[in-house]
Amino acid sequence: MADPNPPRRVDAYLVAGGRFHDIDYARLQLLMLLAEHPQVRVTVGSDYEDIGSITASSFLITYTCDVRPSQAAQLAIADWVANGGRVLALHGSNAALDFDPPNPVKTPAVFPVWTQLLGTRFVAHPPTAPFPVALADPTHWLVAGIEPFETTDELYLFDYHDRESLHALLHTHWQGLARGYEVADWSNCDPEHLVSYTKSHGAGEILYNALGHCRGHWDMPEVTEYYPKVDRCSWEIPQYHELLRRGIRWAMGEIS
Repeated sequence: MADPNPPRRVDAYLVAGGRFHDIDYARLQLLMLLAEHPQVRVTVGSDYEDIGSITASSFLITYTCDVRPSQAAQLAIADWVANGGRVLALHGSNAALDFDPPNPVKTPAVFPVWTQLLGTRFVAHPPTAPFPVALADPTHWLVAGIEPFETTDELYLFDYHDRESLHALLHTHWQGLARGYEVADWSNCDPEHLVSYTKSHGAGEILYNALGHCRGHWDMPEVTEYYPKVDRCSWEIPQYHELLRRGIRWAMGEIS
């Protein structure tokens, strides 16, 4: 018999695209997690320019690196969030990179509306290595019950637009050198770095999780045709998958 009260259809938009990452892997993992909710119908794009489809969706998930939304896309998405849209932004969604080896990597502020909406702009990261992740707000349902964990990932170092407006969920502590980046010396920075947070914007909200680096053999053509190491980082630990599952539920409108 048909369910007399079936769940309503939920339209989502996934932007998965960019450089220096195994975008195919991340896209597949996210689609499999979204498929746990059969009522969610997903449109997939590699950039932010399908403004009509994005703003017609219930929520937006982004996994990008050096994907630079146009001014029109930035403004349209910001208006959509202000009117109640939700964005689950992952890893390098706030990153623009000018990569010109052997010069240091520059991270220009080229999409200010976008990074103001997200609350942060990627500036650098130290070499991928294990680091501890602690709960900044253990009472919040998005992280409650998840034990502090260690992950091997890129530790993102941010320029914060208005740090006081961010509700910290996960954080870590670090000072040192981010070799290879134009802004490399973080020896005297505030040692607390946010790993995940929420941010309100009008009637809508953003949930950012900076974890989730991944890279395969063929994802660094600017350096080599065959990159020797496959990176899966936080995708290999159960805590990250639980955080993503809760993030998708949050994006669908759950509040606890």
